[in-house]
Order: sequence, then structure tokens, then C-alpha cells
Amino acid sequence: MDIILFHSVYGLRPAVHAAAERLRAAGHQVHVPDLYEGQTAGTAEEGQALLDRIGREELLRRAVVAAAPHSDKGLVYAGFSWGGAVAQNLAFGDEKARGLLLLHGTSDLAEDATADELPVQLHIADPDPFESGDWLNAWYLQMRRAGADVEIYRYPGAGHLFTDPELPDFDQAAAEQTWKVALGFLATL
Repeated sequence: MDIILFHSVYGLRPAVHAAAERLRAAGHQVHVPDLYEGQTAGTAEEGQALLDRIGREELLRRAVVAAAPHSDKGLVYAGFSWGGAVAQNLAFGDEKARGLLLLHGTSDLAEDATADELPVQLHIADPDPFESGDWLNAWYLQMRRAGADVEIYRYPGAGHLFTDPELPDFDQAAAEQTWKVALGFLATL
């Protein structure tokens, strides 16, 4: 399976590389674009400032350019937090998308979006400071209306980016469960 994995607002950090290696060890071809072109952030606030400086449109353009050489094969789009939002937007724009794996984040969905049974799996903290319960319920319903086949896994008490061992949000048990379930999901695509 070909997977494109997008980093969070922190940039392309060791946790993203470790996730890519975990996916490769399971037999997947993984592409990990650096949308910040070598820049990383030490805090979420620094990451947001970096995102704002580069601009959302430019970052989305970079993501499209990174995915384009691989999209004819039928990519699985994946991402961490803000990178999940990028992955979701690209997957909905790619009629050959084979799946969508969201870790810690989602994105708005256009009213007329269609997904024709796109397999989608979301792993999210419960509660999550950036994805409220009401938001997630509405997101789920919108995804289902669009035709996506959605699974949501919630991790009570985990921090927002609970799969990143370098951040205070890290939760070993939640991270291991996430990867177990996510690898099972990817094996079905």
C-alpha cells in the first residue's frame, strides 16, 4: 500500500519518521513530505506561527505537489493533527484515494463533498482540546453523508498528540492501541 503521511504543525519531527518506519515495517511504501522545508517548532504556538507565516494555501500547494507523483497508484492519505486536515482535503480531491487515516485531527467538509465508500479511520483523544465532542459528531455525520465508511477510536484521558513520545501529550497505551488498530485498518485496504 502506498501511504502519504503529513506532519502536524510541529513540522517533520522524529515521531513522524518513527511512524513512517512502523508503517514500512508492516510492508507499506510511505512518503513523508516536509511541508515546512526543514523548519520545526518546539511548541504548538510556534508551530501555528510557522504555519501562519508560510500560509495555508502554500502548504496545501506543497502537499498536492508531494502527493501528485504517487496518486495514480491510489494513495492512502494519513496525517497527524493539522496534517490530518491536509490528508482529508487531499483524499476528498483524489478519486483514486484508497483510504484516509487521521491521527489526532480532522477538517471541515464541503457541503457537496463525496467519498464513494472511502474507508476512513480517526484516532482522537477524548476529550480533545481541538476537536470537541459536538464537532466530532457533526464531522462524522457529514462524512457519512458524503459516502465515507468512517470509524472513530477515542482515547479517554490521552493528550491531543498522544502518539508523539517527545511531547507531554504522549500516552504509551493509547499510542500502542492506535498503531495496532491502524495497521489492521491498512491491511484491509
